Amino acid sequence: MITDIKKPIAEKIAEKLIAHNHTRIDNYAWMRLSDEQKIALEKDDQTKKVEAYLHEENDYFHKVTSNTNDFQEFLFEEMKGRIKEDDESVPYFRNGYFYISRFEKGSQYPIYARKKATLEAEEEIMFNVNNEAKGHEFFQLGGLNVSPDNALVAFSTDKISRRQYTLQIKNLETGKVLSDKIHNTTGGSVWANDNKTLFYTKKDPITLRSSTIFRHILGTDTSEDVAVYEEKDETFGTYVYKTKSHRFIVIGCYSTLSSEFRIISADDPYGDWKLIQERVDNLEYSLSHYGDHFYIQTNKDGATNFKLMKTPIDKTEKENWVDVIPHREDTLLEDVSIFKKYLVIEERTNGLNTIRIKRWDNKEDYYLPFDEETYSVGVYGNPEFDTEIIRYSYHSMTTPASVIDFNMKDQSKDVKKEQEVLGGKFDKNNYKSERIWANARDGKKVAISLVYHKDTKLGKDTPLLQYAYGSYGYTISDGFSTTRLSLLDRGFVYAVAHVRGSQYLGREWYDDGKMMQKKNTFYDFIDCSKYLIEKKYTSAKHLYAMGGSAGGLLMGAICNMNPELYNGIVAAVPFVDVISTMLDESIPLTTGEFDEWGNPKEKNAYDYILSYSPYDQVEAKEYPHMLVTTGYFDSQVQYWEPAKWVAKLRDVKTDANILLLKTNMDVGHGGASGRFDSLKETAVDYTFLLALEDKLEK
Repeated sequence: MITDIKKPIAEKIAEKLIAHNHTRIDNYAWMRLSDEQKIALEKDDQTKKVEAYLHEENDYFHKVTSNTNDFQEFLFEEMKGRIKEDDESVPYFRNGYFYISRFEKGSQYPIYARKKATLEAEEEIMFNVNNEAKGHEFFQLGGLNVSPDNALVAFSTDKISRRQYTLQIKNLETGKVLSDKIHNTTGGSVWANDNKTLFYTKKDPITLRSSTIFRHILGTDTSEDVAVYEEKDETFGTYVYKTKSHRFIVIGCYSTLSSEFRIISADDPYGDWKLIQERVDNLEYSLSHYGDHFYIQTNKDGATNFKLMKTPIDKTEKENWVDVIPHREDTLLEDVSIFKKYLVIEERTNGLNTIRIKRWDNKEDYYLPFDEETYSVGVYGNPEFDTEIIRYSYHSMTTPASVIDFNMKDQSKDVKKEQEVLGGKFDKNNYKSERIWANARDGKKVAISLVYHKDTKLGKDTPLLQYAYGSYGYTISDGFSTTRLSLLDRGFVYAVAHVRGSQYLGREWYDDGKMMQKKNTFYDFIDCSKYLIEKKYTSAKHLYAMGGSAGGLLMGAICNMNPELYNGIVAAVPFVDVISTMLDESIPLTTGEFDEWGNPKEKNAYDYILSYSPYDQVEAKEYPHMLVTTGYFDSQVQYWEPAKWVAKLRDVKTDANILLLKTNMDVGHGGASGRFDSLKETAVDYTFLLALEDKLEK
């Protein structure tokens, strides 16, 4: 990379921010634009100034990395070359049709199709997303929801990457898109059993909180849609779904620590909504239906790792709930799937996924066997209720993904698809995977999953990329990645640190990494880094860190706390201006986050968040080489957070290390929408790391 390029210098305009008699100075608050400013046809002066700065940073990025352009393109083609371009999904059966998604060679987007009754039937193309996406820098189609009579499909589109979807309906028999058009939705919808009534969720236009459930009658003007439920508590969101039995339509309300559900008969969309159990602080539950009972996954009665209970459909208050799968201290109940004859339970013990099959008549109760040291498995795509077949996916850090149909009756399995890795170079036997346990500073053991090429010699000169997320209870799976091979084949070790804030070791592992214990997430990551160095997997000169979104917050925290441990850091869409964002309830999604980070309107929370907020804790000292990426239309982490952070780092850091900000001016939180455009973004990240290791060999 070229280092003698003039760096962008952002103007400093001091703005005083006062809370709890404490004053902060934000020199870059001017970078914040409203959504209206960003999409306005005529740009105001502030918008022009902000966009000019972002373009200046992008120009700087392109100049610094210009000598790596050829390698970026080579890496992109290499990663693209491992993908089966004309791939298709394993068909799944629902209500008389097989549904398939497939790609054609050279296309960025999928084709959604179906076949009636048998796979030999003529293909009906529902959507060719490549046609829909023409002329758009970003395009996402989602929320596909076929009516009970199979004649109509509700669908949603996002053309900005703001996760504000427009809901429409297509007649599958004529191919015509109906005039019904509903803006600013979550994208999902639910059909009543009459095939003409549709329930959907609208977002608050400012905060983007999922706030209101509407009922729409096919063919009527959307202005006539009736709000059947409005969630007035700003810390809660709402959504709507239909039970697998097709008997009930359910409205769910959720916050981080509490939930609530109400139902109507799917046959009576105008009926009165019945409350299942009113919300109670720290009571979480979910709802499934089978026969004369609702099945409830809940933390009731101190069930930290959750348990499964049931209650009669006419007596739903918590006093009537009885245990089906009791709580276990060492096992997290992650999910359940209900079938006519079987209950399928997904659990996590000692960090590893398991699938348990239990007959309702209690004649059988067993676990599926998995023999790798670390792996990822999950049940998915099982819309049919009356079946003895479940579908699950399996992969590990060395084993490509498989889709498997398992017969619960005779315990046979049918591998429907194995992920193909093209290019002729991949052999799973060339890679090693292991799981080690690092010592955290408070005595806890933190798992690290590692994968590397068998010929890679581990030692102080070995480059190692350490990845983590560590928030919202989300657990990074130990899964396979074709793109990652480009690092492994060039001598990198890849490590996933299962830090607190995830649920890798159960719900307590999450609780111990949020709110007033959030620093445990950062300490765990740092202690894992120190352990990897101590055990001579790598050294500080060759250790790299990567994380995105809340994982980007983690990157910001660790490079403030222990910058000397890392040679380079990649922070994608990083949540780094924590204190300012959490103080501003007008910023999208803030109010629902108080139970994750704390509410800084309370002084103790303010002080604690301030003590780690990456933007606020930037100091005049040496930092690692850094690549920071963001999306201009990001609704989850606003672009100005990483932009301000980079500007401040540029101003005060004392080293000559590379600092780059790359803003995609056309997308939001998830990055590029096309499958190949997404690969190009990965190629940028990997090229940055490989360049720092002088490993740009083709």
